[in-house]
Formats: sequence, structure tokens, C-alpha cells
Amino acid sequence: MLVVRRTGIDVEWTEGRDLCWHDTVDPASPEHTAQPFDSEHPLFILYTSGTTGKPKGIVHTTGGYLTQVSYTHHNVFDYKPDDVYWCTADIGWVTGHSYIVYGPLSNGVTQVVYEGTPNSPDEHRHFQIIEKYGVSIYYTAPTMVRTFMKWGRAIPDAHDLSSIRLLGSVGEPINPEAWRWYRDVIGGGTAPIVDTWWQTETGAIMISPLPGVTTTKPGSAMAPLPGISAKIVDDDGKDVGNGGSGYLVLDEPWPSMLRGIWGDMDRYRDTYWSRYAEQGWYFAGDGAKFDEDGALWVMGRVDDVMNVSGHRISTAEVESALVGHSGVAEAAVVGATDDTTGQGIVAFVILRQGVENTGDPLIAELRSQVSTDISPIAKPREIHIVPELPKTRSGKIMRRLLRDVAEGRELGDTSTLVDPGVFEAIRKA
Repeated sequence: MLVVRRTGIDVEWTEGRDLCWHDTVDPASPEHTAQPFDSEHPLFILYTSGTTGKPKGIVHTTGGYLTQVSYTHHNVFDYKPDDVYWCTADIGWVTGHSYIVYGPLSNGVTQVVYEGTPNSPDEHRHFQIIEKYGVSIYYTAPTMVRTFMKWGRAIPDAHDLSSIRLLGSVGEPINPEAWRWYRDVIGGGTAPIVDTWWQTETGAIMISPLPGVTTTKPGSAMAPLPGISAKIVDDDGKDVGNGGSGYLVLDEPWPSMLRGIWGDMDRYRDTYWSRYAEQGWYFAGDGAKFDEDGALWVMGRVDDVMNVSGHRISTAEVESALVGHSGVAEAAVVGATDDTTGQGIVAFVILRQGVENTGDPLIAELRSQVSTDISPIAKPREIHIVPELPKTRSGKIMRRLLRDVAEGRELGDTSTLVDPGVFEAIRKA
């Protein structure tokens, strides 16, 4: 275990196992001969963020993973030798592995690597970096875009962002309102957006528009990449067809597919392969739909589909309707047990900068907006205006913990949260 002495604090130390970085690396030879490995040699084990349960140690191997992250980085981001690329992810999560380390470096990119928060020393930080280094490709999460929306467009408008020619989105479905704001404000109304769907388990991007090739729709991941095969099917494995919704499955192998869960192959088989074992398909755990034109829309985790009076309603749908309101920057929705309807919709909402919380009148407006955009059945039972939402370092909202709050339970595992203290602020609100 290599330990970097960085902050000066004392750490637990096990002799014979733990080594100080400086004692080990500084005296090492500056020359190194790369060693050949079998393509199936394990490359890394990466734990999922645990948004829906206990984190799983996902095993990725060498040859296939490197092939797909290199291929997808080159094609999805249309990288050219004079580009400056910036993926804002935490380097410790899969987006950081695949699109800060392995993919970009295999393609010889010039890139920004940044570890700080986006509001330190102030909210101009990301835009100062874009302006200073002439960033041309910018890849971030929808939650970051909605945070920028909350802060207001005066902040990005204070900077020259004309170097940007391509924008990317990753981590969860991006709602159309955030997509349009991202393109208009950050992308100058001209930069294409590649809205990428993939997982820690898939290792690399699977579904995404290709810039200059795909005509995009705000909020849609559009289609599987060349070489990737995906279906949307019902409980029985039948294709739903255009206009239908169901479960997203991968029906053919892909190079960077996970090879197992470390130490628990039974859980690996049960989680990903048991649902459609007869067909031999990988079940992604996400719901999705095709629109009438055949564009693919990812609706979010199946765990995040609510059953209200027999109607299946996706959390992403309700969140998108709430964020469509001019005063809302971000929203998270969960289904909480309800004696009458089975589940009741509980929403947690962050307002945009400068928007006044008028209490009941605002909440009535938001409920009306959801009713108009989706259906009266989708109106939230409760709407709470909160200062922040619980997120992992990869930017994902931990809805399972919000479900604990909504149902008055003790919180589950909070170890992957950026700020576990956020729940005090939510409880007060």
C-alpha cells in the first residue's frame, strides 16, 4: 500500500504492508521497460458508488477495457491534436479512470486534470480554467450543469468560453431544460452535446450521439455506438418497439465488459445475468424508452421507478418536470410508502440563485407543473425546498438515502457521500 504523506496528519500504519511514496518512488530508476500481459489480466477493481445498495467491486481486465476506452474517447469526443480536453470527474470513479486516465492518455491528449471543487475559491473556478487553458472539449455531469444554472448565467457570461467546440454529459439522464441551458450558455448555442450512457460495469461509453453524425434531441442518448448492441424489452424479453418503454439490456458482448464482482461471483450472476438468463442478456438495471423516431431515452434506475396507484412513474420524469420550472435548479424525487396509493411521490428541490421561497404558493406551482407536464397522478405528495442534495463524489444523487429520510428510517451507508452533513440541512428544511 503506497501512502502519500500530503496533509501532515497521522495515519494508521501496518509495517510490512504500508510503504511511504517518497521512500519508494524517489529512489526508483527513471527507466522502465513496459511488461506484456495477457489481455484478460486484471487491470483494476473499482467499487460502484453504492447509490442503490452495498457497493460492488467491479473487475476490469486489460486488453478489452483499454481497447474500448481508447476507441470511444477518440470517436465520441472527436479529439483532434490541437484540442484541450477536460473531464471534470473525480479520478477515483469510473469516469475518471476511463476518461481522465486510460482513454485520453492512450490517445495522447492534451488535457486538464483538476481535483478541487467547482466553487473554490469562488463559483467562477471552472470558467476561469476553461478561459485560461482554452478548453475545447468539456465533459461533466448533469448535476454540475444544474448547479451552474442555480448560480446563474452571469457567472459563465463573465468569461470567454469561445474555445469550447464540444460538450459532454455523463452520470445520469440530463433533463431537456439543463441540456438546452448547457448548450446555449456554456456552448455558445453551437457546440454539440454528447449525452453518454454507460456504467462502472460496462467500463466505457455504450450509448451516445456521435458529433457531426447524429442529429440530437435534448435529453436523449440517441443510439448505441457502432459495435455495441442494446435492446429495450419487457418483462418477457420482447422488444418494445418505437414508442414503447421497458428495460435496457445489452444483447451482445462488448470489449470492456465487467468480468465479475470481486469475491462474489454469485452476486455477479444474480445482479446482471439472472433476469434474462434464458436469452443470455446483460440487464443494466435501467429503464429506457424509444420515442416514435426510434431515439433512445434512458429513464434512470429501475429501482427509481415508482408505483403510484398502479401507474409506473419514473423519478427522472418527475425531476425533469420540476426542473422545467423557471425557479428550480435541481430536483430529486423518491417513492415513499403510502397506505392509499402504494407509493407517494416525495420531491426535494433546490431553487435557483435569487429565487424567493414563497412556501405554499411555490409548492402549489410546482405540483401544477408536474400535473401539466406528466399527469395529475404524478403530482408529488410532498415537496421540500432544500439547500443541497446528497451526492456521491461522482455527482450522482443518492436517492436511497432520501427514501430513508422520506420514510423516517435510520440512514443507510453514507460512506460514499461528498458531505454526509447534508442531511442535517435537509432535516431542518
